[in-house]
Amino acid sequence: MTTFVDRVELHVAAGNGGHGCASVHREKFKPLGGPDGGNGGRGGDVTLVVDQSVTTLLEYHHSPHRKATNGQPGAGDNRSGKEGQDLVLTVPDGTVVLDKQGNVLADLVGEGTTFVAGQGGRGGLGNAALASARRKAPGFALLGEPGESRDIVLELKTVADVALVGYPSAGKSSLISVLSAAKPKIADYPFTTLVPNLGVVTAGSTVYTIADVPGLIPGASQGRGLGLEFLRHVERCSVLVHVLDTATLESDRDPVSDLDIIEEELRQYGGLEDRPRIVVLNKIDIPDGQDLADMIRPDLEARGYQVYEASAVARTGLKELSFALAGIVSEARAAKPKEEATRIVITPKAVDDAGFTVIYDEAEGVYRVRGDKPERWVRQTDFNNDEAVGYLADRLNRLGVEDRLMKAGARAGDGVAIGAEDNAVVFDWEPSMMAGAEMLGRRGEDHRLEAPRPAAQRRRDRDAARDDVQREFDEFDPF
Repeated sequence: MTTFVDRVELHVAAGNGGHGCASVHREKFKPLGGPDGGNGGRGGDVTLVVDQSVTTLLEYHHSPHRKATNGQPGAGDNRSGKEGQDLVLTVPDGTVVLDKQGNVLADLVGEGTTFVAGQGGRGGLGNAALASARRKAPGFALLGEPGESRDIVLELKTVADVALVGYPSAGKSSLISVLSAAKPKIADYPFTTLVPNLGVVTAGSTVYTIADVPGLIPGASQGRGLGLEFLRHVERCSVLVHVLDTATLESDRDPVSDLDIIEEELRQYGGLEDRPRIVVLNKIDIPDGQDLADMIRPDLEARGYQVYEASAVARTGLKELSFALAGIVSEARAAKPKEEATRIVITPKAVDDAGFTVIYDEAEGVYRVRGDKPERWVRQTDFNNDEAVGYLADRLNRLGVEDRLMKAGARAGDGVAIGAEDNAVVFDWEPSMMAGAEMLGRRGEDHRLEAPRPAAQRRRDRDAARDDVQREFDEFDPF
């Protein structure tokens, strides 16, 4: 059974905002006491939080679909709906959040680091909040905004100072077991270690972490064996330690060729050229191992490597190795720039920034309006209520959408689409749809919407003609 998972695809959905309530206060001798519809509650967020006690993504491997709770709708008597509960997902230190295209959204390092993976939808305003001097008793309320839903990928990259790399059965697990208190599985067959092991080493006043990265063989960077799956755990390490087996029983292998092969895999993986390297000649407690170490050590030192001889079984050479690693780790920590406290940056809105754009889409034959406010207002509008649609028109007009449409060349009856191509609301633009609260009729109605819509009829006629041509083409059979 799988006990360690370091890459999962997670489907998160934030909570939807609750709908606002359209209600009128009624009591004895006061049948029309004014609007008293409450606001809808905000939908819950989906948040990722780093927790040092979590070491694997196994929980999300088994349950990849996560959803926060929705906000509750408002009610009469000015009662606001309950807010949705935020969903907090704990992840290991060193988790990288990516989108489906592989773009990095967040790099979560450090206890308590958070990332909002899904933003909860805003609650809709009730008619009590929408009342004004001109619109004294709105017959509508705003809908709750849908919560954000998306697919993300979580990748765990071990946060360690030192990485032990080498062929399977080179003795990496044995070394980490004697250098630290880690107790990895140790056996005399390849691929004994199937997950990265992490240990803490104390050398004098320096305390550092050391990781055993399993599964590196020729072709690891291309996906062979387990190497590609675990090479990402090397990326955060400050020092790379090549553990070479000087007592291998395979006749076609030797420590120098093993080093060259692993270095080539690291080079193909990329991004590790600047990491300092140390070579450990392991298993020198075996007579043949000590003889081979004496033979190849001058060659390795000539290449510029620091070479140490060690034996996990005999416990020799460990002290020198641990203090050498402590010195390199201390230098790497000192070379890192000091982290500064996060500064609050206030970016004022530009004077000429309207917050939306108007572009003519020649393919669809419509003027497309894109912007946070217009798109949010459209999502919160109940199009079954004419008064709500008129209120949307008033808001868009106050924002300046009508002026921008005129400057872009739009005429009465032209199609206007608000939103993305796959989820846009299309309507016929009428310049007369100007601030019209004073022209309202009965509650829930707006006489400005009773006029015919020529652009919609033209689009319907065009679509019908296209369907007729396609139908004739399908029925035509030359043979």
